[in-house]
Amino acid sequence: MFSLGSSHRYYLYKNPVDMRKGFDGLSGLVRNYMDKEPTSGEVFIFLNKNRNLIKLLHWEYGGFVVYYKRLEKGTFPLSTKLSESGSIRWPELVMMVEGIEVEKFRQKPRYQLS
Repeated sequence: MFSLGSSHRYYLYKNPVDMRKGFDGLSGLVRNYMDKEPTSGEVFIFLNKNRNLIKLLHWEYGGFVVYYKRLEKGTFPLSTKLSESGSIRWPELVMMVEGIEVEKFRQKPRYQLS
């Protein structure tokens, strides 16, 4: 059951990852390089060098879950709103996984208040 949503915190590992890594290897990256605890309930995002593979590591009650997606064509876009800590928001993750890239966005004011 896919149990991720806007209530979780998401962190992107900034370097390319060897996608042969499993639960233990990804947990080691989280603990040693991201200075986070893999069993915290936060979600950790990993991309390979070509950015056509993505893994999400998440601790749920009872154990780890890895979500894995491979693109047949194209690459996963990197979020332009990546914070210093590597955190991204749920909508940005959804757009990244779906391959949606926002190039330029400017919201116009709806009403002029006098």
